[in-house]
Amino acid sequence: MKINQIYVNLPVKDIQKTREFWTNLGFSINEQFSDDKAACVIMNDDIYVMFLTEEYFQTFSHKPVPKGDTAQVLVAIGLNSREEVDTVVNTALKNGGTQDEEPQDYGWMYQNSFWDINGHGWNVTFADISQFPSE
Repeated sequence: MKINQIYVNLPVKDIQKTREFWTNLGFSINEQFSDDKAACVIMNDDIYVMFLTEEYFQTFSHKPVPKGDTAQVLVAIGLNSREEVDTVVNTALKNGGTQDEEPQDYGWMYQNSFWDINGHGWNVTFADISQFPSE
């Protein structure tokens, strides 16, 4: 079995600010699945993040929405170069995101990260598997 699409659902307080944040990072919105309660951000052809107002999110789960000082999930995304990684993180920081930790360089993999304006954690990576250590 193989998954043909993935939708990550995350609660947010303000849909409009969330839309602006992610479009400023260079991502598109799928308007077909977006309205005043949801913004569907296209990460790739078959990978989407559904940002849902907290109230709307609660219609999908009976568990409480975590407070801003907690983390239940960290989303990791891979890009095509170190430069792209830093561009996305730096743009996030300029648009209200906060630095999660200092960039990490493992030789074969480079990682940088941020918390978005809704407190969701994003690890942004570039990996060159051909450089993966053999030992």
